[in-house]
Amino acid sequence: MFFYYDPTYILVIIGAVICLAASGRVKSVFGRYSQVRSHSGMTGREAAEKILRANGIYDVQVQHVAGNLTDHYDPRSKILRLSDATYQSASVAAIGVAAHECGHAVQHHVGYAPLKIRGALVPVANFGSMAAWPLIIMGLFINGRSSLLLINLGILLFSAAVLFQIVTLPVEFNASKRAVQVLEKTGMLYPEEVTATKKVLGAAALTYVASAASMILQLLRLLILTGNRRND
Repeated sequence: MFFYYDPTYILVIIGAVICLAASGRVKSVFGRYSQVRSHSGMTGREAAEKILRANGIYDVQVQHVAGNLTDHYDPRSKILRLSDATYQSASVAAIGVAAHECGHAVQHHVGYAPLKIRGALVPVANFGSMAAWPLIIMGLFINGRSSLLLINLGILLFSAAVLFQIVTLPVEFNASKRAVQVLEKTGMLYPEEVTATKKVLGAAALTYVASAASMILQLLRLLILTGNRRND
């Protein structure tokens, strides 16, 4: 009953609402500008290849990946994967998303520090997000010194996952900044198209802010719950 009926659930609800609102926003904005064909007629794949070459990057492959808005850059294999809505699309939104992912490739190429830090945090963050709650729950339902040890360890692991989300923010903002700069510099998009791209990337950035805010609220809830346990 302790975990299923407590006032701190309002924090979880707030986080969920924030994430849903951000997700709805990015789908709406992307959907709108995915219907606007760029004057260049260049596809997302073509734009990505051009941007990579313009930055002296020749060892990154551009590949198609199934799904919608599943675009990402894999620094381990040096593959830039573009989704169904981006790879063959000549829309303003598609070129903007492709340019953003190229921004990550450029970050990797130049050794952008926050990207390195985020990469180092990936295994710890993945493990922390999975193991944190089981450890904390175990700590709450047993007595003795091991109880606080498990609780503190769980919070520490969850904090690593929160840190990953926070470090992700400058990485994503910087990639979008690089994307806008290269689109303006190369003239790949007209000024009004760049403005539309900024809206798409801005909406996408909100999803990362929402995820970070949700994780922070969950961490706050953990601290409140476990703080009450320590005081009992």
